Amino acid sequence: MRLRNLDVKDAPLMLEWMHDGGVVENLHTDFATKTLGDCLHFIEEAQDMKDSIHMAIVDSNDEYMGTVSLKHITGNAAEFAIAVRKSAMGRGFSKFAMTEMIHIGLKEKGLERIYWCVSPKNTRALRFYDKNGYGRIMLKDRKIEGYNVDEAGYYVWYEVLRKHLI
Repeated sequence: MRLRNLDVKDAPLMLEWMHDGGVVENLHTDFATKTLGDCLHFIEEAQDMKDSIHMAIVDSNDEYMGTVSLKHITGNAAEFAIAVRKSAMGRGFSKFAMTEMIHIGLKEKGLERIYWCVSPKNTRALRFYDKNGYGRIMLKDRKIEGYNVDEAGYYVWYEVLRKHLI
């Protein structure tokens, strides 16, 4: 398994997880209405984004298994996101991709902080993050890019700090 740039050939398998109710039911984006054209547009835009990094998670045959991202990169922080196909779940793809993307953000890009949120209803994701030792945080007065205060308070938040890795 490895990470690589997204490619147009990934679009049909990207759309597969977007239309899989078991995968997207507790995510905070309406993926069910996305089309193949939306996937192709996202992949094209991902090539030139300055404030986000989106990469494909692939198996040893270069088959797309999911997308891992750092979004809203602002100065020293970014929001982490990951989505994988049902066939990739429980096979180590998420753990691998998360470790790699956090390394890219904190070590290669010099970010100080990577954060993400999970719906409290998404028990599978919560178990995964807790089991892998990612620390939950309380928001308090933190400004979270792209979230209003009420919306942000609904989610369970996690954070990785570069100073804890050194």
